[in-house]
Amino acid sequence: MEENQPIYKQVHQYILKQIKQNVWKPGDKIPTEKELMEQFDVSRITISTALANLSKEGWISRIQGKGSYVLDKRPDEQENTDEPADIAVPMHNVGNGGFIGVIMLSMEDYFSIRLFKGITDAIMADGDRRLVMMQSYNSPEREADAIRDMLRKGAEGLIIFPADTGSYSEEVLRLKLQRFPLVIIDRYLMGVETHYIGSDGVAGAQKAVSHLYDLGHRDIAICSDSPLSLTSVEQRIQGYMKELKERGELINPALMLTDFYVVYDEPELDLEHPLCRYIRNGMATAYITINGKLALHMIRIARQLNLEVPRDFSLVTFDNPMPSREFAFFTYIDQREYEVGKRAAGALLDLLNKQARGQPAEFVKMFIEPDLVAGESTAALGDTKRRHL
Repeated sequence: MEENQPIYKQVHQYILKQIKQNVWKPGDKIPTEKELMEQFDVSRITISTALANLSKEGWISRIQGKGSYVLDKRPDEQENTDEPADIAVPMHNVGNGGFIGVIMLSMEDYFSIRLFKGITDAIMADGDRRLVMMQSYNSPEREADAIRDMLRKGAEGLIIFPADTGSYSEEVLRLKLQRFPLVIIDRYLMGVETHYIGSDGVAGAQKAVSHLYDLGHRDIAICSDSPLSLTSVEQRIQGYMKELKERGELINPALMLTDFYVVYDEPELDLEHPLCRYIRNGMATAYITINGKLALHMIRIARQLNLEVPRDFSLVTFDNPMPSREFAFFTYIDQREYEVGKRAAGALLDLLNKQARGQPAEFVKMFIEPDLVAGESTAALGDTKRRHL
């Protein structure tokens, strides 16, 4: 490095040298801004300037909240297209008879079954590829293992339902940086642009609140035992607040029940659990649960407390926890998961087809409009007897 150069250029050249000499390989995370500040004894703005220039030149990708990563395709190797370097579609070998990999959280609920059926139907209709599915059981470690296993076996592309961590694993980030054909379903990570298909959580929550409000309920609580950092949860909280504000209601933080954890397989309920206490004390006349599993748990709580739904409180849930609409006791937000799965598979197939033709592809982010399906778990406020035990 030339000593008379500006310091940010010296930092720039140092990082560039590490990349060109393969000290830092494609997909590797480079040192953090803080580490580089300490190494060069310079200010954050100096390091930030150097990294910004490297990103603009196409050597690294900067991901908010995660750090900076070496890109797979170097600037001098990239094709001359109008697309930014980090959007170019990868030129992997694609041949007939390959397989699509799908990583699900689990197949233990009807939501996942319907979602996977949509994926399966779309892939089978294509007729040219096999489908391989693995389950992460909501474990980031298992998810990472499944991704590596799929890649070793020669997957052409992946559809991933990410684990409940609020951020992608390093393996998912590596896939993005290497421009591997990838579609994320149900939830996405802010600041990380990937192909994404999911239901519109804001609209779904608004419909849930609107339904209960029209039935006369004003003390409407929303319940989630999932991380608030998940975009799917964040959207539903946003929709809940948005609809109440549009109705002229003040937001009561006490009605946003998010700071709790549920052990679903415990043989006996803990009646001192925050959710049990809340229901027992009659703090709300209606509840919206973030998923069907939590709704079933609340029915269990109600029975333990000698309460009935909707006599003592109304209940709306995201997802139908039953096999079909014909068996629906719950009023629920139909996220049209079959359609989500079908469109996710279609988006991945389109990616692969464009890749085979050498065509660029823009990122697709699709939000599918959900429906509210009225069932027996909601009733007008006059028919709901508020109880304080």
